[in-house]
Amino acid sequence: MSNAGILYLVGTPIGNLEDMTFRAIATLKKVDLIAAEDTRHTGKLLHHFGIDTPQISYHEHNAHRRVPELVEKLQQGMAIALVTDAGMPAISDPGVELVQGCIAAGLTIVPIPVVTAGIAALTASGFDTQHFGFDGFLPTDKKERRDRLDILRTEIRTMILYEAPHRLLRTLSDLAETLGQDRCIAIARELTKLHEEFWRGALSEAIAYFTTHPPKGEFTLVLEGAVPTAKPMWTEDVVIKELQGLIDSGVSRSEASRQLAELADLPRRQVYQLALSL
Repeated sequence: MSNAGILYLVGTPIGNLEDMTFRAIATLKKVDLIAAEDTRHTGKLLHHFGIDTPQISYHEHNAHRRVPELVEKLQQGMAIALVTDAGMPAISDPGVELVQGCIAAGLTIVPIPVVTAGIAALTASGFDTQHFGFDGFLPTDKKERRDRLDILRTEIRTMILYEAPHRLLRTLSDLAETLGQDRCIAIARELTKLHEEFWRGALSEAIAYFTTHPPKGEFTLVLEGAVPTAKPMWTEDVVIKELQGLIDSGVSRSEASRQLAELADLPRRQVYQLALSL
């Protein structure tokens, strides 16, 4: 068996230090090195739990050079823990690049889970938890943001977003404009912390509330999924009627069959056979 080291993805509290797990503490104590997003921030956490393992910085600005360095250390047999400032590494975090580097190198990766803001907010949202998705922070680029919002408009799953306080009202306004004023949303603030708060209602009501209550703290948004649109019933009679209409307008049988097969999500050969019967 290879003597290469193991990368541990260690989850840390998103606010309340009592959420730190025994396994996370034990792991941080036994590894050779801790790769931290902010060594000063993590240093306070380590001091609180009496952990003296050395740290090395790993963040979005140095990930490109740190990944090969850390992979090499792991290949030499070191055990390394990756931590972010709060929650699980690699979630809205450059840790994913190190994970990908380790996978490419054939190294072992062990996740040490902890509470995450998205899942915590989802469970208390009151929305469907059987089918959901995570979209992190919306893009700031206008076109990318518009494209993402267009996708959310018809997404029938419950969707989880993160947002900073100074951008909350803009995001709520963009969501209301694209998804509709009546789309329901649950907004969690300062999860697990002293001033944890949940707000639930329509997007229009959320805008009104946070206009008079200036946003403070970190926010997790949980959007109710869109109502599924009913698909047309493509019976044989309906298909024939639509084919006849296309052919009467000058479209060839072959092209009419192609267009309708694509629209109705039916086999082209099946539609073409009906077109031949006309």
